[in-house]
Amino acid sequence: MPATCELTVDLDALNRNVALAADLAEGRTVLVAVKADAYGHGLVRVARSIQQAGSAQWLGVATVGEAVALRTAGIALPILKFSITLHEELAPALAADVTFTVADAHGIDELAQAAAEAEKVAEAHLNLDTGMRRIGAQPEDAVALARQIVAHPWLRLGGIYTHLPVSDTPDGRNFTREQFDTLAAAACAVEQVAGPVPFIHAANSGAVLSHDLANTTMVRPGIMVYGSCPDPATPTDRAPEPVVRWTARLSFIKRVRSGETVGYGRTWTAPRDTWIGTVSVGYGDGYSRLLSNRGRMLVDGRSVPVVGRVCMDQTMVDLGTETPSVSVGDEVVLVGRSGDEEITVQEMAGLMGTIAYEVTCLITPRVPRRYVGGMV
Repeated sequence: MPATCELTVDLDALNRNVALAADLAEGRTVLVAVKADAYGHGLVRVARSIQQAGSAQWLGVATVGEAVALRTAGIALPILKFSITLHEELAPALAADVTFTVADAHGIDELAQAAAEAEKVAEAHLNLDTGMRRIGAQPEDAVALARQIVAHPWLRLGGIYTHLPVSDTPDGRNFTREQFDTLAAAACAVEQVAGPVPFIHAANSGAVLSHDLANTTMVRPGIMVYGSCPDPATPTDRAPEPVVRWTARLSFIKRVRSGETVGYGRTWTAPRDTWIGTVSVGYGDGYSRLLSNRGRMLVDGRSVPVVGRVCMDQTMVDLGTETPSVSVGDEVVLVGRSGDEEITVQEMAGLMGTIAYEVTCLITPRVPRRYVGGMV
């Protein structure tokens, strides 16, 4: 039975975006962030496609559960866990062959003890806080922490990295350059006492698209892999291509008279006699209630406005005054192209007052993902 609401993911387009990141990285190792269900695109299917295509060498996750799911599905690529691993998570993370983020002496000692108990060498990447103020050690503590890591026979220092909060905007260029310089200086000091460190990394999508990557050996693209720039202002001549097409179907068409209201709260009043279409999508699917009375959809190549409040399972659109040329069951495009019209994830994010990342992460599991392209 055809789905009434569906997200189509083009894995070939996704891997071309990874290839774009690799090209811009100029030979550096590429780690693709697949956390948060691959930004809503499907963790295992995306990771499997990347592994089969050979488009990236590493994957990045936020939770132990994500890493376990990848290993259970047969994904063999190295996995870096970006967040701190809590004490009770260490054993399953070691079993999943996770590369750990560490940022303080206590965490390093806990990881060393867990690795010794498991009789398994754990690889750690030391996270430095150069301006994000989320997690990370102070750069001046990098040498002492690196010494602590290499002193443990069950630990290996595999990388040093930081995160960039404003690499995606022109106003952030100087701050971002200072972060790169701070990371490079800390890494140099560490290598003088601990030997070569394989991976020095900072570059998220904004940096990959628009910054000098000198003194780093790995990049970590995320949102660009999924078809969006991290910010509308991100300066780049080589934008990624769209990856998803989100569709629903017309479930009902009705005539509404001038002056009648539509939807919860009676927030929209018909200014003329018109036709209203009900679409099989709502905030229960991840189509945000913030799009009430401001979003748009594409019906038969034509842009039509969302009217009234987005409901949990249904949303109404104004089809216009003329007798509709469409019928119940016809396709409605929420994100993607129909005829000469297109709605992008970035446009939807702007209407919601948020970022492209959140738009696809909000799409709920009840929306089936259909995959095209790729070797899956």
